[in-house]
Amino acid sequence: MQGDTDTARASGQMDTDRLRVWLSQNVAGFQGPMQITKFEGGQSNPTFKIAAASGDYVLRRKPPGPVLPSAHAVDREYRVLSALSETAVPVPKVHALCLDEAVLGSMFYVMDMIPGRTFWDPRLPDQTKAERAAIFDGMNQTIAAIHSIDPKSVGLEGFGRSENYLQRQVSRWTKQYHASATIENPAMDKIIEWLPKHLPQDNISGIVHGDYRLDNVLIHPSEPRIVAVLDWELSTIGNPLADFAYHVMTWRFAPELFRGLGGEDLKTLGIPDETEYLETYLRRTGFDRPDDWEFYVILSMFRLASILQGIAKRAITGTAANADAVEVGAKAVPISELAWGIIASREG
Repeated sequence: MQGDTDTARASGQMDTDRLRVWLSQNVAGFQGPMQITKFEGGQSNPTFKIAAASGDYVLRRKPPGPVLPSAHAVDREYRVLSALSETAVPVPKVHALCLDEAVLGSMFYVMDMIPGRTFWDPRLPDQTKAERAAIFDGMNQTIAAIHSIDPKSVGLEGFGRSENYLQRQVSRWTKQYHASATIENPAMDKIIEWLPKHLPQDNISGIVHGDYRLDNVLIHPSEPRIVAVLDWELSTIGNPLADFAYHVMTWRFAPELFRGLGGEDLKTLGIPDETEYLETYLRRTGFDRPDDWEFYVILSMFRLASILQGIAKRAITGTAANADAVEVGAKAVPISELAWGIIASREG
C-alpha cells in the first residue's frame, strides 16, 4: 500500500485523512486503508477510484475554484442516480453526498465502482460486427428506457421544469456561451440569433440524461451489453427528443472532429445508420417522429459547442479537469460552423 503522500499526489492533493474519516462516518461498511487514483478522460467533474479494504468505490467531485453558474452539479447527479436505482436503467449504487466543502474543497459524492469497459471511438475498432450491433442496440434500448420513466414515479417531480424546455435550453446555453467566450465565433452568433425564431412545438417531457453518448456508458468486461450509465450532471426534466438528438450527433461528426461516425461504412461495421437508429428509438418509446428533426440536431450541436467553449475557458483559467482541455475546447468553432452549415443549406 502506498503512503499518504503518494496517494495524495495521485488524488490531486486531497486531504486523505479527512476524507477517510468522512467515509468511515458516511459510507456503510467502509474500512481502510485506502488508495486513491484519478481516472483519466472526461472534462467536467474530476473522478477518482478509491481502493479500500472494504471494496472499490468511485468519488466524483465538483472542480475546485470558480466555475460557471449551474455547472458541475454533482448533487443533482447524486439525486438522479438514487432515484433510478430500482428502475430498468443500469446505474451504480450511490452511498453518500458531501455538501461540506471543508472536507475536500468542493462537494462530492461516493458510489460503487462497477467493473466495465469504456469505449471512446464509436467505430469500436476492436469489436466484431455482431458486438458493435449489440452495443449500439443496447445504447438505444437504454436511452429509450430512461425516456420512458415517469419522473413522478421515481420521486423526481420538481427535478426540472417540463414546460418550455427547448426555449430554456436555448437561453441557458446562450448565457453559458457568452460567459465563457474567449474568441470571436461568427457561426455561434448567427446560431444564437436563429434558434429562438425556429422553436418547434415542445409537447413531451421526461427524464433527460443531458450527455448520453458511448463514453458515458460502461460496457460489461467481456460481453457487448451496458452495465451502467454514468455522468448525469446535466440531467433534468425536459424534452426527450432533444436528449436523443444530442446522442445522435455522433452520426453527424467525422471521427477526427469529435469521436464521430460521419463518412464511415456503417453497414460493414454492423452499426445502424441515423435513420434506422432513430426509428428504433421511436418504436421503443412510442414517440412520434418530430416534424423538424434537424432543429434538434442543430440545437444539440449548439449545446456541445457551448460546453466545449466552457472547457476552453477553464483551460485558460487553469481549472480544467484534463490536460487536453485546450485541444478539446478548440473544437467549439468547427462544431458551431457545422451546425450553421446545416441551417444555411436548409434556407438556401
